[in-house]
Amino acid sequence: MQQHTDRRSSPRPARSTGATTRGVEAVPWLDLERYIGRWHGLAWLPLPFQRRCSGELTLEYTPRDDGLVAVVSACRDEDGRLSEAHGVLRQPEPLREPARLQLRFAPAWLNRLRFVWNEHWVIALDADYRWAVVGEPRRRYLWILGREPRMDYHLFEELKAIPRRMGYDLAPLLVSRQRAD
Repeated sequence: MQQHTDRRSSPRPARSTGATTRGVEAVPWLDLERYIGRWHGLAWLPLPFQRRCSGELTLEYTPRDDGLVAVVSACRDEDGRLSEAHGVLRQPEPLREPARLQLRFAPAWLNRLRFVWNEHWVIALDADYRWAVVGEPRRRYLWILGREPRMDYHLFEELKAIPRRMGYDLAPLLVSRQRAD
């Protein structure tokens, strides 16, 4: 497995070399067409409406005719009830900053207001788009995503180290019940 976390690629995520932190950085390249599709949330620092998610979280990205990407965030709560939120994703700088995406769950008529768009940066990505780590510069939200609902335990631990090195506090991290092999 390869990822894109900086200018070089490596078979596994880079190992932590200590407690040093750096700023939140997006990967240098993202092919949005390959990124589109269904992702399973393996762990997350949630958006407010995702705090009640416990058993299963999915993000479905679907291209739209207007160049934006429709996003459906679906999760199950402790009682097994399914909850969905519908949003829109955009790529403001597709050539210069392709992995610095923006996500809006507010109504379309608020589209022009900057504050309704949340940063949705891909901060680590498998070369084959089998897993991704998505965060934002203020470190409030984070998702460890996989194309499959389960992930190897050791890979999952290595992926958690990436945002930790970027200064994320993972103590409140919610982990999917179906996450680890």
